[in-house]
Amino acid sequence: MTEEPMRKSSEIGHATSSMGCGHKDDKASLGSSQRASFSHQPHQPPSKEVWKKGGRMFSILLAVHLALLACTLVSSGAFEKIAVHDYDVFFLLTVMMLVVIVWIIFYLFGTSRCPDAILCKDSHAGPIWLRGGLILFAIFSLVMDVFKIGYYSSFYSCLSAIKIIYPIVQAIFVVVQTYFLWVSAKDCVHVHLNVTRCGLMLTLTTNLAVWMSAVTDESVHKAHSKLKKNVTDEIFRWLLKAGMRSSSPEECNCNSQICQVFKNGYFWLYPFNIEYSLFASAMVYVMWKNVGRFIDHHSHHIHRLKFRLFRRTFFVGIVLGLITLVSGLGVLILYEVQVNSSTESSKKSQALSMYYIFNIVCLGLMSLVCIGGSVIYRFDKRDMDRHKNPTRTLDVALLMGAALGQYAISYYSIVAIVASTPRDAISALNLTYALLMIAQHTFQNIFIIEGLHRQPPKEDHKHDSHQKDLYGLTFVNISAVSLRMPDGGSTLAPSTVSGSEAIHPSDLVRSLTAPKKMNWRRKFLKEISMFLLLSNIILWIMPAFGARPQFDNDTELNFYGDSMWPAIVDICLPFGIFYRMHAVASLLEVYIMS
Repeated sequence: MTEEPMRKSSEIGHATSSMGCGHKDDKASLGSSQRASFSHQPHQPPSKEVWKKGGRMFSILLAVHLALLACTLVSSGAFEKIAVHDYDVFFLLTVMMLVVIVWIIFYLFGTSRCPDAILCKDSHAGPIWLRGGLILFAIFSLVMDVFKIGYYSSFYSCLSAIKIIYPIVQAIFVVVQTYFLWVSAKDCVHVHLNVTRCGLMLTLTTNLAVWMSAVTDESVHKAHSKLKKNVTDEIFRWLLKAGMRSSSPEECNCNSQICQVFKNGYFWLYPFNIEYSLFASAMVYVMWKNVGRFIDHHSHHIHRLKFRLFRRTFFVGIVLGLITLVSGLGVLILYEVQVNSSTESSKKSQALSMYYIFNIVCLGLMSLVCIGGSVIYRFDKRDMDRHKNPTRTLDVALLMGAALGQYAISYYSIVAIVASTPRDAISALNLTYALLMIAQHTFQNIFIIEGLHRQPPKEDHKHDSHQKDLYGLTFVNISAVSLRMPDGGSTLAPSTVSGSEAIHPSDLVRSLTAPKKMNWRRKFLKEISMFLLLSNIILWIMPAFGARPQFDNDTELNFYGDSMWPAIVDICLPFGIFYRMHAVASLLEVYIMS
């Protein structure tokens, strides 16, 4: 999307006086005396609203209350003894999604009718790769909703109608929200400020509530799968009555083949829906931060960088990353087959050893690469980008916050392994794996955060005023200029290019030869970013699609108990999974900026 320039002060005054496009807060924020002062200072951003923090505080309080209500219902609906049913949760989520859909339609209609509703856009918000990832996850989420509708329709006679209505509304919600974020992610809205803030916070809370519901449903399903594999059917039915609620209705039997396909299909697609909700929440938060924001385009530099995947690289990072990705997929398949299909303890030990060895090698290599990248940054001559950037601030906060989930699991594992006896080879591998997981998260965060704060290379914009004319010259013309130039080089009259400043022949040669001298630091940073990107993809796929040794290793289960350890993993692991996918998006941005 193209950057929309900020209007003049006279247009801003017209917007604030328009009855159809503003409200009282907007009118109060720009008084007549302020508008007069702006006319003498055209480069200075207009005054902000009277009490910006008040509108933000009200929207945050609304979001907190809705999030606590949704969290209470979702967590209560997972247990049988609590008189909260899953259709109560579905009803709340359906109402929230319908309200958000209505608000999005109101927002799109209102901003399209008011020409001065969006005076400027944030060039950093909603980059194309983030919106592309959102669309990818949205497609898989729609497929999941189709599978859900097919699954619940198989025995609709014994189900509440809300269970079929919920996936239909969710599919509509995904379509409307994806379109809304695609076209409006960069908006800096200046009308209906408080209503817009509340609507965006409601959208964010709805996405988080859907995320909590999906994580809880997936955790209950996996817990039942592990429990049903280890006990008889009679004990399993007794445990369901005593503790957790079943992931499928007890009175409804899914006996047909097509029903089983729908059931297994939508559970396998849950990770994509989980990531979609988190991606959408991040983009909505940036929009919320940009409400009422004025961007000074004289200090807000816009870098139009092109994504060149197979240019100016040695292909080492891509090749190593693809090898890691393919090897990880093979390990995942073997792990799932040996752990879930075999009851022999030797097969389980072999699968755990294979899983830990692969992750130790991968994490160790990633840690070394991140350290090398941080060392290369010490020699980088690029300036630090110190401009205000809500998108980058959110990226850093999400990286640091999501890493806490994996930190917690690793430290719990370290304490259990060190305090437990006897210690075997699996425990040693598990301890090494936990230590390397902490180190890799730390070094990768340092590398990514430093890369996000770097300015783009100067080569991309240093010679913009002369680049077209300079690169149109041939080597013969340069030689001709050089032959006519005396040894001193100072008596030659400088030539001008299209009315611009004078160009010395020696500067001309340097300008033409500079891009050919590809900075070795940039090349290595691109290789490192691409290798880390592909490695994080496989480290996201493995736990997201079932490879979770925390439930298959007996050390932590025996040390913390069958109730505490699964609860720790269920709470912390979704943050670790989200960290990997968010690191992929951040590394892609670092790759493009290098």
